[in-house]
Amino acid sequence: MAVPKRKMSRSNTRHRRSRWRAQAPRLVPVTIEGRTHRVPRRLARAYERGLLAPED
Repeated sequence: MAVPKRKMSRSNTRHRRSRWRAQAPRLVPVTIEGRTHRVPRRLARAYERGLLAPED
Protein backbone atom coordinates (compact mmCIF):
# COMPACT_ATOMS: atom_id res chain seq x y z
CA MET A 1 0.00 0.00 0.00
CA ALA A 2 1.26 3.47 -0.83
CA VAL A 3 2.30 5.59 2.13
CA PRO A 4 2.49 9.37 1.73
CA LYS A 5 5.87 10.94 2.35
CA ARG A 6 4.36 14.18 3.63
CA LYS A 7 1.11 15.24 5.26
CA MET A 8 -1.53 16.40 2.79
CA SER A 9 -3.23 19.69 3.66
CA ARG A 10 -6.89 19.75 4.63
CA SER A 11 -7.65 21.90 1.59
CA ASN A 12 -6.04 19.42 -0.81
CA THR A 13 -7.71 16.46 0.90
CA ARG A 14 -11.17 18.00 0.66
CA HIS A 15 -10.60 19.10 -2.93
CA ARG A 16 -9.62 15.56 -3.90
CA ARG A 17 -12.60 14.00 -2.11
CA SER A 18 -15.08 16.46 -3.60
CA ARG A 19 -14.29 15.24 -7.12
CA TRP A 20 -15.53 11.72 -6.39
CA ARG A 21 -19.06 11.08 -7.59
CA ALA A 22 -21.24 8.02 -7.19
CA GLN A 23 -22.71 6.87 -10.49
CA ALA A 24 -26.20 5.55 -11.00
CA PRO A 25 -26.27 1.86 -11.95
CA ARG A 26 -26.80 1.10 -15.63
CA LEU A 27 -30.24 -0.44 -15.98
CA VAL A 28 -31.07 -3.04 -18.62
CA PRO A 29 -34.50 -4.34 -19.58
CA VAL A 30 -35.27 -7.89 -18.41
CA THR A 31 -38.48 -9.76 -19.17
CA ILE A 32 -39.83 -11.72 -16.19
CA GLU A 33 -43.14 -13.58 -16.46
CA GLY A 34 -44.15 -11.55 -19.51
CA ARG A 35 -43.41 -8.16 -17.93
CA THR A 36 -40.40 -6.00 -18.69
CA HIS A 37 -38.44 -4.63 -15.75
CA ARG A 38 -35.36 -2.41 -15.72
CA VAL A 39 -32.73 -3.86 -13.39
CA PRO A 40 -29.00 -3.23 -12.78
CA ARG A 41 -26.85 -5.04 -15.34
CA ARG A 42 -24.90 -7.00 -12.73
CA LEU A 43 -28.13 -8.44 -11.28
CA ALA A 44 -29.90 -9.26 -14.57
CA ARG A 45 -29.01 -12.97 -14.48
CA ALA A 46 -30.22 -13.33 -10.89
CA TYR A 47 -33.60 -11.85 -11.86
CA GLU A 48 -33.86 -14.11 -14.92
CA ARG A 49 -33.13 -17.22 -12.84
CA GLY A 50 -35.67 -16.23 -10.18
CA LEU A 51 -33.12 -15.71 -7.40
CA LEU A 52 -34.39 -12.14 -6.92
CA ALA A 53 -37.96 -10.92 -7.18
CA PRO A 54 -38.74 -7.57 -8.85
CA GLU A 55 -40.23 -4.99 -6.49
CA ASP A 56 -43.12 -3.98 -8.76
